[in-house]
Amino acid sequence: MGLQAKNKVDPAFSMSSMTDIIFLLLIFFMLTSSFITPSGLPVNLPSSETSDIVMQEVTVTVTNDLKYSVNDKIVSREQIKDELTSLLKGKDSQVVLHIDKDVPVEYLVEIGGIAAGLEANVSIATKPF
Repeated sequence: MGLQAKNKVDPAFSMSSMTDIIFLLLIFFMLTSSFITPSGLPVNLPSSETSDIVMQEVTVTVTNDLKYSVNDKIVSREQIKDELTSLLKGKDSQVVLHIDKDVPVEYLVEIGGIAAGLEANVSIATKPF
């Protein structure tokens, strides 16, 4: 008996669907990685159990050697209030404080008080455990 199948299975494997999935994953990771913006000065952040990600409109960074920056612009301690006033002018804003964990609390309270006095929401940047 000469039985033959009319439909032959092609042994070739098409990679087009796999490349589509890899391309979509690449786009996803590229977009989500841009939401986390590093600060300009190197800071050793304190740890906390919960670390929420907020949109950073204005960032204030204080390093362990007491160098200050506002939105990656290095300023002196006396210039912080003027910089924040010009950046927060007339709008409800979010200020994220990137304070080194070795900096005394009085500097955190001082900058947080300035931002709160300008009616901004103040958050402290931390890293998760």
